[in-house]
Amino acid sequence: MFAQRVLSGMRPTGHLHLGHYHGVLKNWVQLQSQYPCFFFVADWHALTTHYETPDVIEASVWEMVIDWLAAGVDPKQATLFIQSRVPEHAELFLLLSMGTPLGWLERVPTYKDQIEKLKEKDLQTYGFLGYPLLQSADILIYRAQHVPVGEDQVPHVEMTREVARRFNNLYGREPGFEVKAQESIKKLGSKAAKLYTECRVAYQERGEVDALERAKELLEQAQSISNADRERLFGYLEGSRKVILPEPQALLTAASRMPGLDGQKMSKSYGNTIGIREEPAVVERSIKTMPTDPARIRRTDVGDPARCPLWQLHLVYSDKATQEWAEKGCKSAGIGCLECKQPVIDSILREQQPMFERAQQYLDDPSLLRAIIADGNDKARAVAQETMRDVREAMGLAYT
Repeated sequence: MFAQRVLSGMRPTGHLHLGHYHGVLKNWVQLQSQYPCFFFVADWHALTTHYETPDVIEASVWEMVIDWLAAGVDPKQATLFIQSRVPEHAELFLLLSMGTPLGWLERVPTYKDQIEKLKEKDLQTYGFLGYPLLQSADILIYRAQHVPVGEDQVPHVEMTREVARRFNNLYGREPGFEVKAQESIKKLGSKAAKLYTECRVAYQERGEVDALERAKELLEQAQSISNADRERLFGYLEGSRKVILPEPQALLTAASRMPGLDGQKMSKSYGNTIGIREEPAVVERSIKTMPTDPARIRRTDVGDPARCPLWQLHLVYSDKATQEWAEKGCKSAGIGCLECKQPVIDSILREQQPMFERAQQYLDDPSLLRAIIADGNDKARAVAQETMRDVREAMGLAYT
């Protein structure tokens, strides 16, 4: 029925670090060859917490997109765009807000968590309360089927599913729906129509979830029906409503705890980061001066990798043989800490080299970067406008 799209975005925070690369961007690079991917700069979301300092957002946008491209995100495979350049996001956000219960927003775990963490900011605003619904609009406007998230973001996707379900129940009342659904079934052909009907009965009367999945697969592969017929039959499977906004699925990403220079999770707030495009001399200096096992005061003192922040970087960047060398050398005092740091330095510099090369063309000619985003904005808006035509029609706002 709907394309198997992936939707993901990032708030513009300026230069990205290796934690962003290992936690998000490597996954984007993999997904872009598997699905139609839409990756966006969430500049409106940045305003929910930085509405008093909007001047930092514009410069941050371009630096962040260069880092995306440096990491290997390919504009030939994925659509890259800026949220605020697709105003349909705001329109859908507004229309969804009319029917979204206030309690749904207040119960989102990250809402209270962020208020607690950002006590220095005044977040008692409608924009901050409503940001989970804006996230839902970001997803639903592209009818995305997959949303790559970590465990902590699953509640946002679940709320989006509830929002879509409520919208479809409120506005999917197509006049003559049953009659039109029966006509759509006939267009499947006799064999497929019989299988569809059997699956629908099995699901609705006996609750067989496998039958529902078989019917959905049948509809996705059907070549003889239009998108409108397919959309109608998806809704008819589960009840008597037309599916206007499909429910997305959380695409769980592997947990990534990229260690920083102090052993804590790499984060700008901890001041322990290495930038994706950090100068080699800075990388080398940062690693050479990072703390190690405090028990190794002298070169001859034995150490324990479990107490050493550097060891966490070895686990990310070193192969098994190098890890064994470092562990043995540390515990026996066979190698010094500076010697132990060199393989990590070499691995990080190797990882960064192609990033510098990819980024250079956009630094030399910023118009290339602007052109990629302008093209992405146009592509994203075309999809968003198609969704909004259906939403307006369903809500009686088409005025044709």
